[in-house]
Amino acid sequence: METQKEVSLQIQGMTCAACATKIEKGLNKMDGVAEANVNFAIEKTKVTYNPSVTSVQDFEEKIEKLGYHVAHDKQTFDISGMTCAACATKIEKRLNKMEGVASASVNFALENVAVDYDQGQVTVNDMIETVKKLGYSLKTQTSKEDTANSKDEEIRHQTGKFIFSAILTLPLLWTMVTHFEFTSFIYSPDMLMNPWVQLALAAPVQFIVGAQFYKSAYKALKNGSANMDVLVALGTSVAFFYSIFLGYEWQVQGQVGMPELYFEAAAVIITLIILGKLFEVRAKGRTGQAIQKLLGMQAKTARVIRNGEEQEIAIEEVIVGDTIMVRPGEKIPVDGQIVKGESAVDESMITGESIPVDKKTGDVAIGSTINKNGLLTIEATKVGKDTALSQIVKVVEEAQGSKADIQRVADRVSGIFVPIVVLIAIAASLVWYFIVAPGDLRSALVPAITILVIACPCALGLATPTSVMAGSGRAAELGVLFKGGEYLENTRSLTTIVLDKTGTVTKGEPELTDVLPNQHFTEEEVLYYVASAENNSEHPLAEAIVKGAKAMGVQVKESDSFEAIPGYGIQASINGKMIYVGTRKLMKQQNITVDSVENQMTKLESEGKTAMLIGIDNQLAGVIAVADTVKETSKAAIHRMHQLGLEVIMLTGDNERTAEAIGKQVGIDHVIAEVVPEQKAEQIKMLQDMDKKVAMVGDGVNDAPALAVADIGMAIGTGTDVAIEAADITLMRGDLNSVADSVEISAKTMRNIKQNLFFAFFYNSASIPVAAIGLLAPWVAGAAMAFSSVSVVLNALRLQRLKLKGGQ
Repeated sequence: METQKEVSLQIQGMTCAACATKIEKGLNKMDGVAEANVNFAIEKTKVTYNPSVTSVQDFEEKIEKLGYHVAHDKQTFDISGMTCAACATKIEKRLNKMEGVASASVNFALENVAVDYDQGQVTVNDMIETVKKLGYSLKTQTSKEDTANSKDEEIRHQTGKFIFSAILTLPLLWTMVTHFEFTSFIYSPDMLMNPWVQLALAAPVQFIVGAQFYKSAYKALKNGSANMDVLVALGTSVAFFYSIFLGYEWQVQGQVGMPELYFEAAAVIITLIILGKLFEVRAKGRTGQAIQKLLGMQAKTARVIRNGEEQEIAIEEVIVGDTIMVRPGEKIPVDGQIVKGESAVDESMITGESIPVDKKTGDVAIGSTINKNGLLTIEATKVGKDTALSQIVKVVEEAQGSKADIQRVADRVSGIFVPIVVLIAIAASLVWYFIVAPGDLRSALVPAITILVIACPCALGLATPTSVMAGSGRAAELGVLFKGGEYLENTRSLTTIVLDKTGTVTKGEPELTDVLPNQHFTEEEVLYYVASAENNSEHPLAEAIVKGAKAMGVQVKESDSFEAIPGYGIQASINGKMIYVGTRKLMKQQNITVDSVENQMTKLESEGKTAMLIGIDNQLAGVIAVADTVKETSKAAIHRMHQLGLEVIMLTGDNERTAEAIGKQVGIDHVIAEVVPEQKAEQIKMLQDMDKKVAMVGDGVNDAPALAVADIGMAIGTGTDVAIEAADITLMRGDLNSVADSVEISAKTMRNIKQNLFFAFFYNSASIPVAAIGLLAPWVAGAAMAFSSVSVVLNALRLQRLKLKGGQ
């Protein structure tokens, strides 16, 4: 009998015992499953199965197909010991093969790995031990300060090694320089030409400074793979030990003059690689500046009222429900609601809007924004990781840690690159020894050493992640939050932008403009019934009606019953009368004739106003109109989208005439009106069926399905949490210029990645043949290899100074 295994999985999405039964039945029907039990109370399933027939991945796929989700634990580790992209690929592959690991993604530039795993099958210690066997070390991430301190320590360590190495290498370099005809006039002590003096200088560089290359190469080869350190250790060792052989031969044979040695080549290669690593570490640190800037915005302390006394405490000690005092000029420490006071608040660090926003009692206050001129009392509603700023930092971190599809290609190439280079070096050496310079070992070794040194795939591994980090960081500074590298990559491919109207193209703050009673009804009577009916609705148009009625002195009453009919309007019962407010379709549904006010409706709609019909007890009571003004930036933003070659469509539940008027006002290409919320997603699918790459831009709950269906979903950050959660990109500014910004940032980031990949590929492809035919000295190869990585990182850093056409 084959050994059976048992696994426990955490399940999300179950709402009742019937869900548990459904999952249990589905799992028990699978081949290889001996028994499956689902516990609804603790939301877990325990499965006993035959591992030779089925697997945990099969169970997860089955549960997903049934409409539920298997929850995974998440952990991010810092990695030490990686020297090139081949190391990253090796760690990633090994972790992904571990039972219980759903996915592992290594970021070579950030030197970390994000792992989704099931704690019931694999532990953090298991992963640490597995990676340790590969020759690297994992450490669970703690605080940003700790990470920054470890980077500073690494810079200090590399600086010390470089200085030590440079002091010993300089005399060797001096002797090499004096060999050239044009520098023969430079004095060089005869002592420095002695092989054993050169050995004394080169040995500490080779075996103390270069120890890291030997250790890493040994661990890599021990685990059946090869990385950059294998190339460096192999190339420099050949040069070093061959020089010892030449020195011994010179000593034994008593040759006149000094032999041609390669100690300086080995020492210079190691010194320059250490220098390159030092520059690389410094430059990579700068790619994470966006997160440091965001974290720097946070207040360090808060002034809270506890036990009737005002006390200043650390921001980490604030809890939900605390009453916080914020004086003029101070940062609001956490997200909350204003319970007392009025002020103007500078929210530019979150929304990008430079004009301070007026705040009063009942308004929401965002943590890290600045209170300008009034004393505010705030009740804390979100603290710690739940604040808006923390969520922004989380999104940026996840985007920087994720992989764009183009990076996976580079990872696959770098994973097989080192073994191929070793074979090319051996082949070149054999060609030189047997064909080009028969029997001349010295001539055969130089091209091999040069190829081994120059062909390191470091630049290849850094090309994509550094650009993604810099691009997503700059995007965050401009108020555009990409939720992952794949969205940063794919946004540039968009052909069509679909915009919601209310709150997206328009301000979303409509005002009551017209009340036109019909026949036997008075204006006051119509307003009374309409405002009382709409009082229970949260729709912006309803709020405008209620606000307008109150401003005109109309008393608003609570309705006896209320029902919102999506895409049609509302119905409510007031004082025994049935009130209907909404579209022509709603009136037709209630058999209310609207012919007598059709002209008035047409006129109002042609003015860009939203006109609503009012029915009271199956009689037409009149027309009420609300106008939602267009945002000042919408027209210019849509013009920018057109300049980028994008088609712009407006998708709205509003009537066709009003929508067309708004669309014409801002220059929209095509308007799709009178669409109920559930039809928005269908409209997106229809556009996709026409081979269009579609982005949906919206801010409301009713936009969430369309945001999820679109190729790229963009949520206006001033909108609802549901819309933001469903989107791939969050636009923190309530400004359509951010849509054009996101497309521009995506295009420029991808152009930067392609530049990096081209130079990395071109550098390796072009330099290997040059080295093979003997036209490149080993020390030049070392310098070129060391600075190729630095050049890639510096090119990526240009994205941090990115200027967009919108002027941000």
